[in-house]
Amino acid sequence: MKKPSEKKLRLGLPKGSLEEATYRLLAKAGVQVYARSRSYYPAASDVDLELVLYRPQEMARYVEDGIVDAAITGYDWMVENDVKKVKILSTLTYAKQTRRAVRWVLAVPENSSFKSVKDLKGKKISTELVNVTKKYLKKHNVKANVEFSWGATEVKPPLLADAIVEVTETGSSLKANRLRIIDDVMESRTVFLANPIALKNSWKKAKMENLVMLLEGAIQAEAKVGLKMNVAKKNLDKILKILPALKTPTISSLSNKNWYDVDTVIDEEEVIRLIPELKRAGAEGIIEYPLNKVID
Repeated sequence: MKKPSEKKLRLGLPKGSLEEATYRLLAKAGVQVYARSRSYYPAASDVDLELVLYRPQEMARYVEDGIVDAAITGYDWMVENDVKKVKILSTLTYAKQTRRAVRWVLAVPENSSFKSVKDLKGKKISTELVNVTKKYLKKHNVKANVEFSWGATEVKPPLLADAIVEVTETGSSLKANRLRIIDDVMESRTVFLANPIALKNSWKKAKMENLVMLLEGAIQAEAKVGLKMNVAKKNLDKILKILPALKTPTISSLSNKNWYDVDTVIDEEEVIRLIPELKRAGAEGIIEYPLNKVID
């Protein structure tokens, strides 16, 4: 495979469950991705970007080897592949499954007698995260047979394995498969990785930093909305006491000197409480609008 060029940033994107969410995030950051069926080389509206799709499990190695200059992938796979010669430029929490840390957990059949990792000495554990699991077992002085799972890991106990190490966010899938969590093995988030040699190139470094800034701004905007309203002068102090804001709400005079336009940014989850309260306090013409980016 050809090496990235000096005036192109080759960016690895995750193939699979995070793929569509990553495209949406890039679009909010200002980069449209044009993916073609069965192609691993999507086009980008930003001509400075050269995109390639890889499985997240392999991505960190390709960043370390310089196959790509940067990539979006899971921290767990960076650890699993013992990748150290990369730099994490940002932690990205942009998709449903990455809004908080995901957990790799040790789980056993719910009706089993296993209470802790110590009970799994000599037993079979199935997982995709083989190396991390072996290190975890070594830390607890437990010798067990760790077997790589090619998928459908949750259905393997009790017939094909005594326990599993599997990724989860809420644990609901494990419960649905009659499994019980007995310990946490590691936490992981999605990260933006950079190759150290690429970072020595001033153009690529600036390009990555700019992209990270826009991605982080788009992520911040996902949980927030803009709120505009007209407020009579007599009600202004009351309204300002109600409103939270990133900093201070923007207040502009209207043609009627007794009225103001108030514009602010709030957490989306607060809308259901705030709008009725603002209306009762005298706000009029309330408009809620989505945001693309919030840059602190």
